Formats: sequence, structure tokens, C-alpha cells
Amino acid sequence: MAERDESPHPLAPPETYPRSDQEYSNMTEELRRKKRRKRMAYNAAFAVLLIILVLVLAIVIVRFKAPKFRLRHASFTSFRVGNATNPSFNFVLNAQFTVKNTNWGKFEYDYGTVGFEYRGVAVGHANIDDARVRARTTKKVNTSVALSSDGLASNSEELGSDIGSGVLGLRANSKLEGKIKVLKVIKKNKSALLNCTMDVHIAAQTINNIKCN
Repeated sequence: MAERDESPHPLAPPETYPRSDQEYSNMTEELRRKKRRKRMAYNAAFAVLLIILVLVLAIVIVRFKAPKFRLRHASFTSFRVGNATNPSFNFVLNAQFTVKNTNWGKFEYDYGTVGFEYRGVAVGHANIDDARVRARTTKKVNTSVALSSDGLASNSEELGSDIGSGVLGLRANSKLEGKIKVLKVIKKNKSALLNCTMDVHIAAQTINNIKCN
């Protein structure tokens, strides 16, 4: 029986060329750059979509309303009134105002004043510091104001008559300029107006019948 011929030199396996560390590092860095570009594209698209949604919300759904500025309470810490023949008055009034913001964004208003009048003549003013009112909340503002008849005619028949009746009518007016801000993206100029009347009851030294429009 013949013996099988065997090659004295077995076949060598195919040559392989392993990747170098530099090539692997380059590929990894390229993948990272592609992922970063994708993330940036997604973030940009999301930001654009968010801005569009906010604008649609503001234009279609949100209706900006002027905040309401009101006088809620007032009392005297100093009270002096003349008589019908020598009419005059000097008061120090502690007043509590409210600024009601019914919007879905905060209301930021600038420094302002509240003017007080007697029969159309200015008799004093209160200072209102700048502040902000959070969305859908009401802010209380407390201040004091000196009211005086010094600017009126000394022989004012109307003042003498009102003192004789026991009631002095006053009016308060103001305009707070500000902006309503939603998500730091949308800003709308709005003003809070105050127009209130009240009665000073001389005998009781009180403020009554406060009515605001």
C-alpha cells in the first residue's frame, strides 16, 4: 500500500494587518465628532420648535391684560382740620395699594407716584417703588403720604362748605409703566392705571367709600 504524499511545507495562514493605535484613535474621534454634530442639530431644532410654540401660545392663546392697580385701605396717623370759617386740612395718610397681575407672565413696573386731589387740585403724592408682580398673583404696596390744603385758595368756599358738612372728597390717580414678560422671550408693554375716589369723614377721622375704576 502506497504511502500518502505529504508536503514538507504546510500552507501558511493568510497574512493579517492589525490596525495601528493611531488609526483606531482617528476613527473614534470621527465618531465622536459625528455624535456631537447630531446633538447640536437636535438641540437647535428643539430650540426653534420651542420658540415657535411660545410665539403661537402668545399670539393665539395668551391675551395680555393690563394689571389692576387699586387702593384697598387707608388710615390716618396725623389729622388736622380747620373749620368752616377758616378752612384747611393737613393729614398723614397710610395707604395700602394692590397690583393684581392676571397674566401668565410676570409684570415688572418702574418707579411711579400716586397723586391725590381735592376738587381737581393736587394736595399730595405718594411714592411707589419699582418692583415685580409674579404671574397670576397680587402684590401689596404700603406707603404713606402727607396731604395738605396749602395749595388751595385760603378763602375756598367749597372747602369751608365740605368741612361744614363733615365730609371731604378726595381722588387718587396713577399710572405704573411696565412690561409683562413670558419665559424671558416675550415682552409686552403694559400700564397699570389707578383711579379711585374716597371720602374723609371728619368726625370719625376715617377714610370710607373707597371706589376704584
